[in-house]
Amino acid sequence: MALSLGGRTFAPFPVNHSGVFLKAVRSNGLPLFPWRHSPWRRTGNVLDPEMKAFLEENTEVTNRGSLTPEIRLRLLTPRCKFWWQRADLWPYSDPYWAIYWPGGQALSRYLLDNPGVVRGRSVLDLGSGCGATAIAAKMGGASKILANDIDPIAGMAITLNCELNQLNPFPILTKNILDLEQDKWDLVVLGDMFYDEDLADSLHQWLKNCFWTHRTRVLIGDPGRPQFSGHSIQHQLHKVVEYSLPEPTRKENSGLTTSTVWDFRP
Repeated sequence: MALSLGGRTFAPFPVNHSGVFLKAVRSNGLPLFPWRHSPWRRTGNVLDPEMKAFLEENTEVTNRGSLTPEIRLRLLTPRCKFWWQRADLWPYSDPYWAIYWPGGQALSRYLLDNPGVVRGRSVLDLGSGCGATAIAAKMGGASKILANDIDPIAGMAITLNCELNQLNPFPILTKNILDLEQDKWDLVVLGDMFYDEDLADSLHQWLKNCFWTHRTRVLIGDPGRPQFSGHSIQHQLHKVVEYSLPEPTRKENSGLTTSTVWDFRP
């Protein structure tokens, strides 16, 4: 659930390299150290056995504490050792894919409750993270899905999460899609991506181009981060639905209480 812009990598919360991982997910900001591995590699759906074993050993399969108990995911939870250990002991890029962020939860809940939004349509999940929203689109009958996240390990985690939900893995792109020529999509979904002003500006322009070039529908999930609520995109949004977040999600996200799905109409 991260993007790269101008050589900088952005993520919604900092990694606390001197404290426990639990504290790291409770404050807004930028990462305190860069990616340890290149984000420009296409993952595909073939899992490296060693990486697969590492992810299975250091994440927990859960469907608790979120808006979508229908979806099982491999996540970092308090039962995992890296939840408590210093973040610099994690040997790979910052594991933002291992948290089920509230904007993604709202989008996924909405798609599960309204499968007609995706049925028979092509869907791009931008900044896919754990892949939950793409999985919800697949469950709803989307005809074509692309999950996009710049972290190759996120791509591997998404594949594992597809398997957990008895779904054939869909294509995964681990390049910065904002730098590529736009394809035609019936629907673009993105959750928790407006966490930096520069990135928000770039996303806004990219989404406008997508809308006006291809008449693509855009749904955005966000729990009310200031970089989103204070951005000029607010003038082009229509509220679709607002959800009350479960207590575990509130605790993990600095007490945020709700998450909203917005329809972008420039």
